[in-house]
Order: sequence, then C-alpha cells, then structure tokens
Amino acid sequence: MRLGAAVLASASLLVLAPSGPADRLPLPERMADTGGGSQLITARASRTSSTTGTVTWWNRRAGHWVRAGSAPARFGAKGLVEGGSRKQGTNTTPTGLYGLPYAFGIEPAPEGTTATYRRVRQNSWWCQDNGSRSYNRWTEPRPADCRAAESEHLISYGTQYAHALVIGFNYERPVRGRGAGIFLHVNGRGATAGCVSVSKDAMRRVLDWADPGRRPHIAIGTDSGPTSVVRY
Repeated sequence: MRLGAAVLASASLLVLAPSGPADRLPLPERMADTGGGSQLITARASRTSSTTGTVTWWNRRAGHWVRAGSAPARFGAKGLVEGGSRKQGTNTTPTGLYGLPYAFGIEPAPEGTTATYRRVRQNSWWCQDNGSRSYNRWTEPRPADCRAAESEHLISYGTQYAHALVIGFNYERPVRGRGAGIFLHVNGRGATAGCVSVSKDAMRRVLDWADPGRRPHIAIGTDSGPTSVVRY
C-alpha cells in the first residue's frame, strides 16, 4: 500500500521484510509509518482478492506497541486495491494509512466514547455525487447538486451504521471518481462495498478505545506484496 497521513501522499511501495526474528515483533513495529500518534488500527487481509481478514487496535506504551483488541473483519466484495489507483463504484477497499476524522451512528455513542460522534438523523446523507460541491462529505440536508441516487441516506443502513468511524480516504482533498464514503462500520450481511466492517460488539469496543488526543490512524493492507502493511 502507499502511505499518507490523512490522504494518500506517498508513492513508496510497501514490501514485507525478510523472515527472521523481526517477524515476531508486533505488526506496527514492522511498519515504516504509523501516523505519528500513539494509537493505531490495522486492517489486514491475506491477499488483494480477500474479502475477510482481521482488524486489530493497538496502543503505544513505553516505546512499544501493545495490542488492545482484535476482531474478524470484512472488506470489499472485490477485495483490496492500492488507494491511489482506486476507482469509485468498484467495491474495493482502499489500502493505505488514513486518519479517522470522526465517528457517527444511528444509535447513541457507546459509553466511554471520546471521539467526536455525530448522530444520524432523518436528513443525514453522505454525498457521493462526483458533480457535487459536497462530494465525500456528510450533508444535512442533501444539497440540490447532490443526487440522491449518487448518495447514501445514512439512516437507511440501520445495521451497518449503528456505529461507524469515518476513514479519511480521499477526504481532505477529494479526487473525483476515486471514491467516497469509506468507513469502519458494523457488519452487514456479507462483504462490503469498499468499507471495512466488524461485529457490532467490536465496533463498540473500538469506539470506547479510540482517543482523539492520541491521534489514532488506520492502516489497511495485505500480508505481502505491494499492498502489504509492512515495510522497514
């Protein structure tokens, strides 16, 4: 995968390091970039064609990364693709390192949540219309230049958006046609349209864990190859 802070900014490919004692280090300690904070989520699949994998959340303590929790995860129905070359509507999950701007949900925030949490209302939409000035943004109400057919009416996804975190893919300076509305959210019936999903219990635990003061990021990638989450 290519790494950036809140958007994809770096062009360097990631490759797995040779096998050896270093392989036993916690995953974040084998990464070239973890976003600069002291919390990190890793979302890891075995290969780019995978639709399942593992989400793990980590704390940095005394100079080392310590696992705080882990859960099975689902990815896009068409697998994973390098974020900088992703195309909208391909049902692929973008690999990369991203910020987590805020959380949202149809249900109240889980007890212990300290991240900014927006409650979904009847007029809450996520605009995915490439022709709109509100592309890849939450809007209330839906603006006239954002077609309903090209947007998500958030309250319609009662299961998936019970709780969610916005993943900062294509968010700070959106590129039209690259993709919009990539979240970490609750599992639906199967693979996602490009998001990362976990069980509702795991999502609630992530929200209880995430501390914006510790600048959490999410790293999405595969076990090996150009989309690997590991590079020394």
